[in-house]
Parts: sequence; structure tokens; C-alpha cells
Amino acid sequence: MIYQKDLEQADKNRKPNRSLLKKLKKQKPKDLDDQFHALHEEVFQEIDCLECANCCKTTSPLFLESDIERLSKALKMKVPDFINSYLQRDEEGDYILQQAPCPFLGDDNKCIVYESRPKACREYPHTDRKRMFQITDLTYNNTLICPAVSRIVTQLYNIY
Repeated sequence: MIYQKDLEQADKNRKPNRSLLKKLKKQKPKDLDDQFHALHEEVFQEIDCLECANCCKTTSPLFLESDIERLSKALKMKVPDFINSYLQRDEEGDYILQQAPCPFLGDDNKCIVYESRPKACREYPHTDRKRMFQITDLTYNNTLICPAVSRIVTQLYNIY
């Protein structure tokens, strides 16, 4: 994978990354959202998600009822058939994909249901949200999946 070094860096820095993000969660710096958003914009100037697609290859988004209905309609399927064909319940009772990689990921790393994709996919990797201090655990997990998040967290060391 083209961004393998970023993921290796995140794996190597598991402990310091977790410590930094825990510190940020506790301190809740006033400029944290602004810093994340600026780094998000900067990093996504360098990273092409279509060259990577590791998120689609290795994890599953949560599927809300509205996502299920939208995708079922787009695929011209009945909701129960869509659920039976693609989804399962996780330990929290949320719907997730039955398999990885995502069955909607094309050979060219493009999403074949892009216009109807789940909300979680639309928002991934969640580095441009408000109140980033609330999702530092998710951000830590995403450093190991998304090279962009790995780069963002690495750059946060220079700020905090």
C-alpha cells in the first residue's frame, strides 16, 4: 500500500499516540478543533483516499436505519433482504457489515454506492468534527487504519 509507512508509524507510536490523545481529552484545549480541522485540510491535500481505501478494506461502518433504507432503495432491495445479504449485529447491537473488505468497494477502490453510502462513511475519518476531545479514543483507533489520521496525530505533537 502506498501509505504503509504512515500506518507503520502509527503502530510504532501506539503508546505515545494514546498518551497524547488522552491528554488532549482531559485538557480540552480551546483550539483543538481548529488545529484538527487545519491539519485535516493540509493532510488531505497530500493523501488520496482512492490510493488507499484501507478503511473500506479493513473495517465496517455502523449502519443507521436511515442508511439501511437508503442503500436498500438504491440497490432495489427490500430492507430485510439487504440486512440478510450484507449486515450483522455487533456486540453493542449495531448493524455492521458481515465481511471485510466492504462488498461495495470496487476494484478501483471506488465505492459503488457512493451517493448512498452510510453516514459513518461520509464522515470518516472524523477529523473535521466539532468537540474532537470527545472522540479521542476513536481518533486513536483510526490512526491504525487511516494514514491521514496517523499524519494528523503525528503533527499534533508539534502543537501540544
